[in-house]
Amino acid sequence: MLIAAVSGRALAAAARRAGYVPLVADLFDDLDTREIAAASIRVSGSLARGLGQQSLLDAMNRLADGRTPVGVVYGSGFEDRPALLAAVARRHRLIGTPPETVARVKDPFAFAELCRRAQIPHPRTQRTRGAQGQWLQKAIGAAGGAHVHPAPTPVMAGLVPATSRRPTVYFQRHAAGRAVSALFLADGKRALVLGFSEQWADAAPGRPFRYGGAARPAFVPTAQSDQMARAVGRLAFATGVVGLCSADFLLRPDGFTLLEINPRPGATLDIFHDSEGRLFHLHLDACRGRLPPTAPTFPGAAAASVLYAPTRIRLPAGFAWPDWTADRQPSDEDVPAGAPLCTIITEAQTACLARRVATERAAELLAMTGAPT
Repeated sequence: MLIAAVSGRALAAAARRAGYVPLVADLFDDLDTREIAAASIRVSGSLARGLGQQSLLDAMNRLADGRTPVGVVYGSGFEDRPALLAAVARRHRLIGTPPETVARVKDPFAFAELCRRAQIPHPRTQRTRGAQGQWLQKAIGAAGGAHVHPAPTPVMAGLVPATSRRPTVYFQRHAAGRAVSALFLADGKRALVLGFSEQWADAAPGRPFRYGGAARPAFVPTAQSDQMARAVGRLAFATGVVGLCSADFLLRPDGFTLLEINPRPGATLDIFHDSEGRLFHLHLDACRGRLPPTAPTFPGAAAASVLYAPTRIRLPAGFAWPDWTADRQPSDEDVPAGAPLCTIITEAQTACLARRVATERAAELLAMTGAPT
């Protein structure tokens, strides 16, 4: 199975648990990705610029050479690159939401109109900043939260030049609430919510909404979870997304606001994982138009927290990574300040405890590297 993503480790692990041989092309080629995959290639690009198109296509061709891959399962990195996804699909069998559907779902103005028609609460979205209230400036098709900033004060700030055919940013009215994500399966017409997780930000200078991690299960009152599941179902029918996807909400005592749909497997694979590989099989089945009659259960609680390097870090040779870490960086490369050092994955009886253990282990790991805590 070919895996293409900004970071392909979690998908590769899910594929391996399901009995597939992963072949991974991503930006990092982490140590554990190399252990999990039968072959892996590091693609040119960066978190800011994304995957390099020719580098990715060349890497996937090299990975497929002499093998017979079932197809390509993709993760993050294509939300603003549907043309790149289409280029991948012309060379290999794509297993997931089609490129043209990704383009529609990740168009913020089309999505806002879709929510309006479906009567789903969604923040006001515009091409220019509103004159009143708090507004956020976001990059079209971006993921991970680092692209979200408080909008500049001038009403016309942030507009692209008149010569540009398509804006690269948009403005959205700030909304309050707990960040809760619904993991769901879709078959192109229907959706089945598998569970809810709560997410948090790890703010950094200039990046107040940088993704910090997620924990499950999130507490969601039954009445609200039913309403959110119906909203996901209406959008799944309207958009035609398939496979494992997620919907990001802001939850309040008096209701919820839907922010966006991510039409591919995401970071919560680490906390909804299972030893039998059920999730990966369910993703493949849903892409073929088949949903299970009921959602699988995920006992206990889990958290996955991204640990960012507080300063430039070069790990000592032979650094012994604890077994509760993933996305492990090689010891022979510098990790720049602000870049991901690893992901910390914990399991516990409650989501609160799992998150607290992850925080404690982050401090422990930084002490092991000699970096300031």
